[in-house]
Amino acid sequence: MEITIAVLLIVAIIVSGVAMSYSLSILGKMDEMTANMLDLTQSMIDLTDSMAEIADKVGTSLDAINAVQDRLSEVESRLTPTLTVIGPWSGPEMDKFLPVLARFEALTGINVRYKVYRAEELATLLPAQFAAGTTPGDVIFMWGWFIAQSAQEGHVMEVTDLIDESKFLNGSLDAVKVGDKLYGCAYTGKVKPGFWYKKSLFETYGLSEPKNWTEFINLLDTLKGLGYDPPIVSGDEVGWPLSDITEHFLITYGGPELQLQLIEGTQNWTENPVRGIFENYLVPLLEGGYFSEPIEWTTALDQWWQGDYALYFMGSWITGMVDDPSDLGVFSLPGCEGLVFAADYFFIPKYTQYPDEAKELFKFLASSEAQRLQVAQGGHIATNIEVTLDSYPEVDRMVANLTVGKTVLPDLDDSIGGEFQTTFWDQLKLLWVDPTKLDQVLEAIEAVAP
Repeated sequence: MEITIAVLLIVAIIVSGVAMSYSLSILGKMDEMTANMLDLTQSMIDLTDSMAEIADKVGTSLDAINAVQDRLSEVESRLTPTLTVIGPWSGPEMDKFLPVLARFEALTGINVRYKVYRAEELATLLPAQFAAGTTPGDVIFMWGWFIAQSAQEGHVMEVTDLIDESKFLNGSLDAVKVGDKLYGCAYTGKVKPGFWYKKSLFETYGLSEPKNWTEFINLLDTLKGLGYDPPIVSGDEVGWPLSDITEHFLITYGGPELQLQLIEGTQNWTENPVRGIFENYLVPLLEGGYFSEPIEWTTALDQWWQGDYALYFMGSWITGMVDDPSDLGVFSLPGCEGLVFAADYFFIPKYTQYPDEAKELFKFLASSEAQRLQVAQGGHIATNIEVTLDSYPEVDRMVANLTVGKTVLPDLDDSIGGEFQTTFWDQLKLLWVDPTKLDQVLEAIEAVAP
């Protein structure tokens, strides 16, 4: 019994020893595994740091690459600059202008892009840009008076040496002059030529354009006898179509210089020759029932084209507003030596980044080649006199022919503007419906004249 207990004790001791040894072995393994996990964690931390470092280097490299690319683009643009042209034409009118710019690109290799801004928008935008020494465009189409004013303020490049003034319609560049220096040029424009009629009507009744005042009155009387009573429709809006008619009478019977004197404020409206022109020419026609009462001008156009009236005084834009422009005829008052011409003026801002290239485009737009390409598409009249009449579509050729040998003049009320313009329009509407108030009308106009 004692032997058995002893044996059991010995076995227990051996088992305990083995167990302890095994436990120590397991603890050793666990310590090793823990150490390995710590090593792995540190490796992952080191790898993360390395990846972050690589990412920083890659980001820096990309920034550097982008900076180089930007610099290359800048250099490239300087080597092959892109000029920005700003003009008022959109839609079909823009489609007729873009081929002119494309021709310039083909001739010079200089790139051009076109942006549309109305003059009213530019009147607000440009002064702020110029004050900051910047410009949204390299060649800009704008009002002539605005160009001259901006030139006096030092924002416009002088272009006297870039063009030959003798190659342009007489007077067409006056609006962009300061003294004897030029700061812009006239591209093409629209003319207010006179009284429009249907060729088919004149052919049917054997009528012809008048050569003097007596023939003009005889034509009106003949038209009255044919049932056109009154023969002339008076287009109206706020008064401006009536102002166009009035200007035409003043220019015809007072000479082109009278228009300029009235704009400058050196001629009185209540004195001769102004009063005499109203009294002897315009008022008798109104009193004689040769003009209709004022009618909204597009409605007047429709009624005239439908045959309710025989004659309509309107600008050359009318050619794009009728069904058959080939049936259009037009004549000025006999003896007229000047026509109001609404030119599209353009200039180079002093702040262009590409002055040499802008000058090349400026000279091209002023050239007979560019203007010939423009007028061939219809709706424009050239200012460059080297553009021959055979360059025009038939109806525009007829209008352009009326400008030959005549002085091109600025619009009277548009040039003066302000209170004068609105008063002028209102008083002419009064005169049209009550010509006996001539003196009252002229006194009201004179009170706000420059």
